[in-house]
Amino acid sequence: QVQVVESGGGLVQPGGSLRLPCAVSGSISSINAMAWYRQAPGKLREFVAVIRSGGPRSYTESAKGRSTISGDYAKGTVYLQMNSLKPEDTAVYYCNIVTSRGPYWGQGTQVTVSS
Repeated sequence: QVQVVESGGGLVQPGGSLRLPCAVSGSISSINAMAWYRQAPGKLREFVAVIRSGGPRSYTESAKGRSTISGDYAKGTVYLQMNSLKPEDTAVYYCNIVTSRGPYWGQGTQVTVSS
């Protein structure tokens, strides 16, 4: 079993930065990828960034140049550093862990970008 817990959300002004940590526990030896998704009010959950086992990273177009995903598979941690935040980045951010047994999701952490 894998447990996923996000933190680090909050209220930030436009142009500000946030770092979202995600802690993974359980059968972390079976992790194939760690990713971040987000869901804004009234919208579907969407992909933000992923870091795969071995290091390759991918980002959605809106995150490129403003966000960095990093992780330590041995420690079971993944981070999303977000800079130059915009009001449209307001959403609940979810950590997603892909394992050989299937995907696991955290409960999400709210990020609100507003002046």
